[in-house]
Amino acid sequence: MPEMSIELQLNTLPQSPGVYQFYDNDGKILYVGKAKNLKKRVTSYFTKTHENGKTRVMVKKISSLRHIVVPTESDALLLENNLIKKYQPRYNVLLKDDKSYPWICIKKERFPRIFPTRKIIRDGSEYFGPYTSMKTVKTLLDLIKSVYPLRTCNYDLSEEKIRAGKYKVCLEYHLGNCKGPCEDLQSEKEYQQQVDDIREIVKGNFKTSLSYFKKQMNTLAAEMHFEEAQLIKNKIEVLENYQVKSTIVNPKINNVDVFSIISDDAYAYVNFLQLSHGSIIRSHTMEIKKKLEEANKDLLQLAIVEIRQRFNSQSMEVYVPFAVTLPPELKVTVPKLGDKKKIVELSERNARFFRQERFKQVRITDPDRHVNRIMAQMKKDLRLSEEPRHIECFDNSNIQGSNPVAACVVFKNGKSSKKEYRHFNIKSVEGPDDFASMEEVVYRRYKRLQEEKESLPQLVVIDGGKGQLSSALKSLEALGLRGKIAIIGIAKRLEEIYFPDDPIPLYLDKKSETLKIIQQLRNEAHRFGITFHRNKRSKSAINSVLEDIEGIGEKTAEEVLKKFKSVKRIKEATMEDLSEVVGWSKAKKIYESFH
Repeated sequence: MPEMSIELQLNTLPQSPGVYQFYDNDGKILYVGKAKNLKKRVTSYFTKTHENGKTRVMVKKISSLRHIVVPTESDALLLENNLIKKYQPRYNVLLKDDKSYPWICIKKERFPRIFPTRKIIRDGSEYFGPYTSMKTVKTLLDLIKSVYPLRTCNYDLSEEKIRAGKYKVCLEYHLGNCKGPCEDLQSEKEYQQQVDDIREIVKGNFKTSLSYFKKQMNTLAAEMHFEEAQLIKNKIEVLENYQVKSTIVNPKINNVDVFSIISDDAYAYVNFLQLSHGSIIRSHTMEIKKKLEEANKDLLQLAIVEIRQRFNSQSMEVYVPFAVTLPPELKVTVPKLGDKKKIVELSERNARFFRQERFKQVRITDPDRHVNRIMAQMKKDLRLSEEPRHIECFDNSNIQGSNPVAACVVFKNGKSSKKEYRHFNIKSVEGPDDFASMEEVVYRRYKRLQEEKESLPQLVVIDGGKGQLSSALKSLEALGLRGKIAIIGIAKRLEEIYFPDDPIPLYLDKKSETLKIIQQLRNEAHRFGITFHRNKRSKSAINSVLEDIEGIGEKTAEEVLKKFKSVKRIKEATMEDLSEVVGWSKAKKIYESFH
């Protein structure tokens, strides 16, 4: 039976929850998605104008589609997650993670051993985890071993073999780390009680162990066994110290999963915290590479299902920053205040820190990806039509109204291109007039670039508010460049970003990378302009000192300055040194004026 056309398939789609799959001409799966209303969602791909280029490309490749109807939206979410993992379609977010996580194993055997492992063997043993790092596992096992004496050998401690005296106690027994069950020096009941307590500690519940040890300590103290009581007290302190470090919220918050999401144009970062008795017993952040225009809500729903499956979570309640649709057996809470709100904020901080660390790593290992991300973010933040790969920034310097100059600094791909920096002496403006000076230098800069057929920047940044921006805009207009080059102004006081013809400034997040690059541009332009201005003032001052000497003109002053650089060096110069530059007669006049 031949495939139905896309139009016919769209017309026959049901208005019910389900999962849809897009295929190309070769029958290769392109994308898997879920929908509350299949007809409405799938039709939107073919009727809507998509801003995202990847979405437009994908829609052009769609040759056929299939769908699966499910009872509820949460069922669609679970099915979508499974199909993505099974087929790994090209345009879906990447949830792949091949890392083998460590577990804590309580072995199914008489006198169970407790140890870390990365392999799960289905032999009836208990596995707790997975944990996100072996360091966490070792910390927990070190705590357990400091409190409970457990065997570390792998002997088969069956009753028959112990009765037959097959084994002898080892060094661990003599060090007090094991009670010698191999020689029947510890009962199976006592050992099993320890294992039960350890099971609770691994789950994050210290209450049972602390209660048992406190009771034991009081009994020993009452019987005057103070040394033994002190040993028990030490164990209580170890447990309490560990609990204080791990308890960061209300201890009543028990058996809860916390999720949050931070995202940019290319990636999303979903943090997962697992809470038990007020303690964080697991933390993990997943990086998701975006493929299309996925909303944070969709990404978070998908990640929650995937992370809970991966870590085998049995929690029946989740805390999230905004409402999401999950399987009905899960209670979804969006905290508004108090300890619950704080723990969601902590999760968001974890996601943000993870993102920052990834940026640092990527900056070293994949600089192109780092630049591409920043350029895409600047384009979005500043509402530009294209990425600002080439940015120029202008600043005026006319301290105390003297020697007015201007500076233009150039950034390519977010980094300074110092060989392209330019200085300007203000020619057509008398006195300190920032607006007229800005108009002059912007006109001169882009008039020259046009004449020399050099590439123009995608963005011009003006150091100043609305007045300076308007002046610069006049020059672009005169050159026919208005609308061809994006231009903004940055005011110093509150870091407002001004756009042409918009009286309301934009306030970027103080931590945003876009603002940091604009500030870096502005500061660099200021530094470059001030340096030039100081040099010019210094040169002007030296020239005036030299030109005040009778018989020394401007040209001679220039030659002396070029050679000796400063008044101090001219004063220290000998007659012979000066005469080599300007001859004996003028050298004598200069030397005598300073001595």
